[in-house]
Amino acid sequence: MTATYDYTGRTVLVTGGTRGLGAGIARAFAEAGADVLVCGRTPPPTAEPGLRFVRADVRDPEDVERLVAGLDRLDVVVNNAGGSPHAPLEGTSGRLHARVIELNLTAPLLVSQRAHPLLAASGGTVLMIGSSSGTRPSPGTSAYGAAKAGLHHLARCLAAEWAPAVRVNTVVVGLAETENAADHYAGKNSELGATIPAGRMATPADVAETCLWLAAAPGYVTGAQVHVDGGGEMPAWRYLVSSEIS
Repeated sequence: MTATYDYTGRTVLVTGGTRGLGAGIARAFAEAGADVLVCGRTPPPTAEPGLRFVRADVRDPEDVERLVAGLDRLDVVVNNAGGSPHAPLEGTSGRLHARVIELNLTAPLLVSQRAHPLLAASGGTVLMIGSSSGTRPSPGTSAYGAAKAGLHHLARCLAAEWAPAVRVNTVVVGLAETENAADHYAGKNSELGATIPAGRMATPADVAETCLWLAAAPGYVTGAQVHVDGGGEMPAWRYLVSSEIS
């Protein structure tokens, strides 16, 4: 059974909504009838029906203020903007790691804080786009993993602080296949997909469907973490043990 959603008359903000998972999430809400505002540092490659773009860097408090101040109503905030280059701690600058934490943890806090009055007025919801990197070791992207772990905790804190007026939930995304996945995963998408119980990486549509459900979920669903990871990642020892060994 395929669920259908009607977000007609609702206003949705998707940060980092111009590409990747964010673009898929924004498109899904627009197709469900919502008025969708996306923000990013650069415009989307092509304009899409139902989407409005505002240039904003969500790490900048003044940009966040300008972004939200232009809205009369807000029902859903999707804190999607995030990411990190491969950045081992050794040999990389502290400033780089600080910027990674700003984007993945501080920015969602700022956006949620500024959006709270509008969300409280509409009985709205915040969705954090988390990552499995925040639930397991993340070598090579330690700052990113730590920031995502912090984001998961932030969502639980805000859920408790803002209940019952505003719900706050997290979508914890595993390995995902977007337009940049081939570069990010060195072109080994199919091999990586084979390490996932579901047999493939997540798609933007998988994540978007979860966001649609969480934004429409019953009012008691808050502080939740929904893992969209296809069952997780197979532990390495499974591939080191022969099937003949009992």
